[in-house]
Amino acid sequence: MDLMHLAHVMKTARLGQRLTVEALAKRAGVSKAFISRLENFRVAPSLATLHAISTALGIPMKDFFEKESVPPPILFGRLEEGRPVDRDDAGRFGMTYLAQAWEKIDRGMHPFLVTYEPASKTRELLAHDSEEFFLLLEGQVDFLAYDESNPRRMRSGDTAYLSRGLPHAVRLPAGVRSAKALVVYRLSDLPPGEIKPPAKNPTRSSKRSRKRPA
Repeated sequence: MDLMHLAHVMKTARLGQRLTVEALAKRAGVSKAFISRLENFRVAPSLATLHAISTALGIPMKDFFEKESVPPPILFGRLEEGRPVDRDDAGRFGMTYLAQAWEKIDRGMHPFLVTYEPASKTRELLAHDSEEFFLLLEGQVDFLAYDESNPRRMRSGDTAYLSRGLPHAVRLPAGVRSAKALVVYRLSDLPPGEIKPPAKNPTRSSKRSRKRPA
């Protein structure tokens, strides 16, 4: 199941009928948060849920699936040739997403080239229903995890691997005009109700995080 294709079809149909996320959720008998996760390709729905949504939208269920039934075993591409996608209104926060390998509909990972630029709005910390790998390709960013109290400055070549359910955000430091990162999501096999933020570990291996004696 191609989650990006599903999200595109569902959101296009919903907006075409001038339905809010809440209205569609009520029609389909699911939560507003679940519809939001679907439209941002964060969760894979069951066939029963897809049927309920297609009925609520008045469109054939087959529209949610790509016509290509045999995906290629290998797919080559270039970062700048990715498919632009709208994820969590990222444009309002100076972020653009280019989906990589989007033509491989059986992929188990979802890689994106993400560009960060200054914006008037600041995105709050978000938690995903998936694990995430982050590789900074260009520029510098401040990476926030759990809360905003201890940002980590990241530079080109730095990486981060996040467990599912961990609140985080990426911010541009003052004076930095642009940054680019490769972000890879792996869809969780747990239903959204079972996903909980991991406990914050009070012990850290880095010497920089240890408190100095007064």
